[in-house]
Amino acid sequence: MPHSDPGSPIGPSATASAAVPASAPVTAGTAAAARNQRLALLALAAMAITWGYNWVIMKNVLRYVGPMDFQALRNLLGALVLLAIVLLRRMPLRVTAWRRVFLFGLLQTTGFSVFVQLALVHGDVGKSSILTYTMPFWVIPMAWVSFGERIRGVQWLALALAAAGLVLVLEPWHGQASIVGEVMALLAGLCWALAMITAKWIKRDCPMDVLPLTTWQMLYGALVLCVIAWLVPERAIDPAPYFWGALLYNVFISTALAWALWVFALQHLSAGVVGLSALGVPVVGTLSAWLQLGEAPARMELAGMFLIVGALVVLSLRSLKR
Repeated sequence: MPHSDPGSPIGPSATASAAVPASAPVTAGTAAAARNQRLALLALAAMAITWGYNWVIMKNVLRYVGPMDFQALRNLLGALVLLAIVLLRRMPLRVTAWRRVFLFGLLQTTGFSVFVQLALVHGDVGKSSILTYTMPFWVIPMAWVSFGERIRGVQWLALALAAAGLVLVLEPWHGQASIVGEVMALLAGLCWALAMITAKWIKRDCPMDVLPLTTWQMLYGALVLCVIAWLVPERAIDPAPYFWGALLYNVFISTALAWALWVFALQHLSAGVVGLSALGVPVVGTLSAWLQLGEAPARMELAGMFLIVGALVVLSLRSLKR
């Protein structure tokens, strides 16, 4: 999940344009830009598949490890991998607003990870991923209060669609016992939204590149997760091959590779296109859980999910148009 634009691009497009002499035809630079855009679209598709399928992995790995232990391990090791990438790229690591970045980490890494994992403990993958991605609908009123960004036009339509979808997914008239999982997923989305407001606050007053900011917030949040895992008694880790595979997938693919793909895409595509691609994550998660875990959503739940995804599409298309 992105926090801000990465700053000045440093990648294939920048180096290619710098290497072309002034007398070279303009079409060479245009062709290079088009090639990078196609690669960026492929990167977004790979990222959506990577993050979407990880919902199934995080559900399955609970057979071998406690939820807090796994979140502490995956985030701490992932933060260390990102730190190594930042050092190799010789990016600045200085933090000018460490209190805000620490708050960012508490919300984005600690709170989000805890509530997501608890949602998977008590609920289904598809419903949890869709409800977590209600984050933009929390952000809209928060941005209105915090930054004076008024709700306008189709944003009202998106909020109405999302509210109707939430009602259909939660089905409060049934008084179902599984409401705990849904509430955890919604709290994960709320933490994510608060993290986005904090990131906007940091970007406004103390601009930072997205990769160092992501690294520091993840490291701070992971250290808090380690304390939580130490305080909360859980089952002993079963070092089965699936546990190690899930951990390696989360550290190197879902964290390091997926974030590299995201940053590359932000360098070569508009923020609206990148944001629209994030819709693929809960869709991949829902379909993967349906096919692999047999978690087929009920008709009413499926209708609610479609409404929520439709509301996200409305918001993303508005951003793309702007």
